[in-house]
Amino acid sequence: MQEASMASICNNSLPSFKVILGSSSPARCEILADMGYEFTVMSADIDEKAIRRDKPEELVKALAEAKAQAIKQKLHGDCAPNRDETTLLITSDQVMVSKGVIRERPRSVEEAREFIRGAKFSLLANVSCAMSEKELLSSGKVVSSWIFFCFSRYSGDRAFAVNYILVINLSTGATKGGWDIPEIKFQHIPDEFINKVVNEGYMTCVAGGLRLTDPSVLPFIKELVGTADSVRGLPRELTEKLIRKSLEAE
Repeated sequence: MQEASMASICNNSLPSFKVILGSSSPARCEILADMGYEFTVMSADIDEKAIRRDKPEELVKALAEAKAQAIKQKLHGDCAPNRDETTLLITSDQVMVSKGVIRERPRSVEEAREFIRGAKFSLLANVSCAMSEKELLSSGKVVSSWIFFCFSRYSGDRAFAVNYILVINLSTGATKGGWDIPEIKFQHIPDEFINKVVNEGYMTCVAGGLRLTDPSVLPFIKELVGTADSVRGLPRELTEKLIRKSLEAE
């Protein structure tokens, strides 16, 4: 494993530390780097579909924990972090929920077209959503998804990005985790645009079948309640808070 560089946050009272990001997601890597951290990337290489839970919140937590456990098992022997140096492991997972259903990458062109046509996408904000929204998130069939951001039956409806971030202080064992749940609302998405993105293919190779961050998609977003970094899979504010808590627990 390539050694991580020292990282620090804007608080001199906190110790110096190293960071391992348990994700090869380009979006998560970009966000963490933009936050000012230098880090090592390690992939968990787990079978995510073998891990099932009834509720999206429970599923993303279980997946983030499984990723962390797999990476910790890799960090034995010569790859083990120096116990005299504080090392933080960050793992995460995200699923998209629309109408109580989480959608993975479309299996065919027709499925991608149906995903996008079916609902106007809303990504509603943070865990402090209303009970009816929580009930929506807790209902329906849950499947795993890999997200930059995607839409699940978007035109005329809304959907939620359910994130769980886990930070483990490998030196002390302190473990901190939390959820962040943004929502996006979509304008009507015309069939001409649906056919265009489906035929191009590169935007439909993600969970739910459409990349939210693509410039051509932005005109169809009516409202984002939450933050773009959370939609992309690594909410900055929550991640920073969990890093701080894992260090203060020493």
